Amino acid sequence: MALAAHTTLPLHQNSALFPRYPCLLQNCRLRPHPRSPSARIRASSAIALGPESSTESKDASDVDLFACPICYEPLIRKGPSGFNLPAIYRSGFKCRKCNKSYSSKNVYLDLTVTSGTKEYNEFKPAGTELFRSPLVSYVYERGWRQNFNRSGFPGPDEEFNMAQEFFKPAEGGVLVDVSCGSGLFSRKFAKSGAYSRVIALDFSENMLRQCYDFIKDDDSILSSNLALVRADVSRLPFPSGSVDAVHAGAALHCWPSPSNAIAEINRILRSGGIFVGSTFLRVSPSTPALLRPFRQVLSTLFTYS
Repeated sequence: MALAAHTTLPLHQNSALFPRYPCLLQNCRLRPHPRSPSARIRASSAIALGPESSTESKDASDVDLFACPICYEPLIRKGPSGFNLPAIYRSGFKCRKCNKSYSSKNVYLDLTVTSGTKEYNEFKPAGTELFRSPLVSYVYERGWRQNFNRSGFPGPDEEFNMAQEFFKPAEGGVLVDVSCGSGLFSRKFAKSGAYSRVIALDFSENMLRQCYDFIKDDDSILSSNLALVRADVSRLPFPSGSVDAVHAGAALHCWPSPSNAIAEINRILRSGGIFVGSTFLRVSPSTPALLRPFRQVLSTLFTYS
C-alpha cells in the first residue's frame, strides 16, 4: 500500500505531495521473490532455558513473531508472555525444524545464523565493522548523528515525522527498525504508541547495548512493546509476509549488499506493507551534473502490495 490510494502514480505526480522535498522521493514496486530454499546449516549450540519459575501459570509456549534465520520457520517461544524487554529477556526460543535454540544475550535477542556458536570468524566489510566498535556506538548519538545535517538530513525529529506520515496505513501493525543503531528512531516509534510491536534490529552488539542504556531508566519504553534483536539485514528473522512496516534511517549505504537486503525486506513485508529508508547521495562519475553540487540526503520509498 502506498501513501495514497494511487500506488502507480509516476514520480513527477507524487512529488507534488511533498513540496518540501522535491525530487528526493521515489516510488517503486517490488515484486515478491520465490521463497529461498532452506539452508543446510548445522550449528552446535544449545542454550538452556533455565529452571521453571514460580510464575509458571503465566508462562507461554507458542509460536512467536520471530522466525529462525536459517529456515524461516516461526520460532517456538517458552517463557513469560508479553512483548517487552523483560519478558523477551526471560524467554527462550527454539526452531522445531532446525532444532536450534536462541535466547537473549546480555540485553538483546541474538537471532543471527551464528547465534550460540563458540568459535566462528567471518570477514565483514569495513563499514559493518565500524559500527560494531564500542567507541563509534557510544558517540553515535553524542555528536556523530548530529553532523548528518551537513549532508542534507533535516534532523531526527523531522525525519521521524516524515516516516510517520508514510507509515500511517501501517498504524496498529508490526514495525521493524532495521539497522537501528543506538535506537534513535526505535525509541520514538515505541513511544508514539502507533504500533502493536516495534523491533529495534541491528547487527552491531554494541549499538544494541547503547540502545538499552538509553531506555533502561525510562519505564515508559522499558515496559512498552519494544524488542532489541541482533540480526543480519540479509537474513531477517521473521516469517514471510508478517511485518507491516520497515524503517531504515540513514542506513542503506552501510549494508554489504543492498539488493539482498531489499529482497529480504520485500519478503517479510505483508501485502500492502511499507518500507521507508534514507541514505546519502554519493557523487560519482555517473551522477548527473545538476546534482553534483548538492550533497543532500536521498530518501527512497518502496511500497509492496
